Amino acid sequence: MRRAVILRIEGRVQGVGYRWWAAAEARRLGVSGWVRNRAEGWVELLAVGPADAVDALVRACADGPPAARVTAVTPAEAADDGAEGFEERATV
Repeated sequence: MRRAVILRIEGRVQGVGYRWWAAAEARRLGVSGWVRNRAEGWVELLAVGPADAVDALVRACADGPPAARVTAVTPAEAADDGAEGFEERATV
């Protein structure tokens, strides 16, 4: 059974390669889903996969890439949308 979590990631997380980093980290961990910037200035990420891999991605997102300064990661349980693979999406 797969676990699905949606994250709200706040701080200096736009313009620092966060989406690219998050997608690479998710693929490395075998997590499906997507990541996108929000016009309000935060990053939104859906992680779907084995619970241990999703938890590892959530922990990693609290650090992010070297140029990022993450101030908060707020997770919420989400529906498994059937995603296969991990993609970067356009800003909404």
